[in-house]
Amino acid sequence: MLKGWREVVIGFVIALFIFLGIIGVNILPFVGVALVIGVIYLAMKSRGGSLTVGRQQRRVGGSSKPSYLTFEQIGGQERAKQELIEALDFLINHEEIKKFGIRPLKGILLTGPPGTGKTLMAKAAAHYSNAVYAAASGSEFVEMYVGVGAGRIRDLFKQARDQAVKEKKENAIIFIDEIDVIGGKREGGQQKEYDQTLNQLLTEMDGIYSNSTPRVLVIAATNRKEMLDSALLRPGRFDRHIRVDLPDKKGRLHILNIHAENKPMDNSVQLDTIAVQSFGFSGAQLESVMNEAAIYAMREKLEQIEQRHLTMAIDKVMLGEKTDREATNEERRRVAIHELGHAIIAEIVRPGSVAQVTVSPRGQALGYVRHNPLKDQYLHTKEFLESQIMIALGGAAAEEIFYGGRSTGSSNDFEQSLQIVETMMNAGLTNLGITNVQIVTQEERMKENERIMNELFKRTRNELESHKMVFEKALEFLISEEVVSGDQFRRIFCDNIQLPA
Repeated sequence: MLKGWREVVIGFVIALFIFLGIIGVNILPFVGVALVIGVIYLAMKSRGGSLTVGRQQRRVGGSSKPSYLTFEQIGGQERAKQELIEALDFLINHEEIKKFGIRPLKGILLTGPPGTGKTLMAKAAAHYSNAVYAAASGSEFVEMYVGVGAGRIRDLFKQARDQAVKEKKENAIIFIDEIDVIGGKREGGQQKEYDQTLNQLLTEMDGIYSNSTPRVLVIAATNRKEMLDSALLRPGRFDRHIRVDLPDKKGRLHILNIHAENKPMDNSVQLDTIAVQSFGFSGAQLESVMNEAAIYAMREKLEQIEQRHLTMAIDKVMLGEKTDREATNEERRRVAIHELGHAIIAEIVRPGSVAQVTVSPRGQALGYVRHNPLKDQYLHTKEFLESQIMIALGGAAAEEIFYGGRSTGSSNDFEQSLQIVETMMNAGLTNLGITNVQIVTQEERMKENERIMNELFKRTRNELESHKMVFEKALEFLISEEVVSGDQFRRIFCDNIQLPA
């Protein structure tokens, strides 16, 4: 908005000068005044701009105390916290490390998925090292005017040092979030604004000396480390690269317990069960689960949060809120058959994995099966991946058995299956063998993809046809109740399974 007004004013002034010149008015004094104002304005812009400096001063001075938190308040990142604490000890015990000739670290790069606590760890680092905390986002340094970003980098470092002197602290931590915005790989050719900003950041980091106080440590965070310029990643700049991953089961339980401290929980609540069901959730998502569960309890005007509220909250975080879409009876029946196809195959290939089957519309889904992972697993065999594909194909296979054809509801299932097939090809788990998939012709890949999908679809359909009695018993129950728990589904499955003769 300000930029638009600035252009209008400049255009108006130029038009005014032209008009005055045409009618014979001496415009030289006015031109002189305009030049003086222009020079002053450009000088201010080269220093980062008075408005920007003021905003950053508020961030440096205002966030140094109230927003601090400790490492104990961050759950699920024990390895990452330990690495960061070790690096901070170099900053704190500077006299001791001199004896061993250790060069203090200048920068620490936190990488990992969104919501894993990178910003929280930077704040905890400032508290641990008793340092001034200056924070900025990478997008704040990017402008269309050359030199503005570089000026803001200079101001940020200067203000961090000045604030540390003012508060009589020996250390200052500068946190730059989304550093990939200004630290992306530089290309040849004409210099760009963010290239100058990156160059200024490199210069400032090279100018950090451990012997002078206040000592400055730069902590940066990114979700895309592969996008960063190699000059940033070399030793002497960002010396430590700390991976902040999604929490495992133990970490998820720790995070849930932290966010449950200020909430009234019913005695029957089992957070370890929620930790299992929330496989793949980030810390931010787990906090949202606890918050949504509290909202559900408040809606029902209850005094305490119950287990079912937490289960409902997981569904909401994963898929969104329930919708008001009214489906026809035939469509509800088709959705139920589709979801039971997923659930039955899941129970066959991975017994005990079904947590819930529902035909209640939520988000973009008309129905869904929530799976309960038996354990955290990061390495997968060919057999496991094939079973995942069969679970995904179960819905389409069930529709074919009962209706003789498929519907558009299987599109996401097919997309998921194709992604797993691609993973198998890249890992050398197909008939293509161990090869560079990039040099395999598209025709060969399509043939192998078709072979795998057809073979697994046939196996899936055969399994479902041999469990038709489970369909018959579970179908009406699911349609009437809308939601079937994993235990209820397994009872129906075990009572109606057809044993081989």
